[in-house]
Amino acid sequence: MRVVIQRVKKSSVSIEGTIKSSIGKGMMILVGIEEADTTDDIGWLVKKIVNLRIFDDENGVMNKSILEDGGEILVVSQFTLMASTKKGNRPSYIRAARPETAIPLYETFCQELGIALGKPVQTGTFGADMAVELINDGPVTILMDTKSKE
Repeated sequence: MRVVIQRVKKSSVSIEGTIKSSIGKGMMILVGIEEADTTDDIGWLVKKIVNLRIFDDENGVMNKSILEDGGEILVVSQFTLMASTKKGNRPSYIRAARPETAIPLYETFCQELGIALGKPVQTGTFGADMAVELINDGPVTILMDTKSKE
């Protein structure tokens, strides 16, 4: 699994011009899933995400986790994160998981993240054509890949 985590002042996702989900201060997370991903990947990511110290403390130093800061999370599925650009100029998405694999993992990821956060996470709709808006705070953008844990 690959995630792009952006610290945001606010974020929303719309489908066909209608806002499906929105959050205030917190994290907007794009998640890409490949066929080889498992629930072990979810457990590792969830623990890292909720404990990631990217929020400012009283001294303006990134020293607080989202748990300590009380922020919200918006998760959007994005299969293009699994793109390979090694050959040619057209990205290959062959590593992206098929919906029958990706949807259950995406749903489990969102549920487990909500449990760890102590409140439900907001989501997009898997496979939908979505418009994502955000005001990046910092900017702070973190990339994580469960295939690069070490």
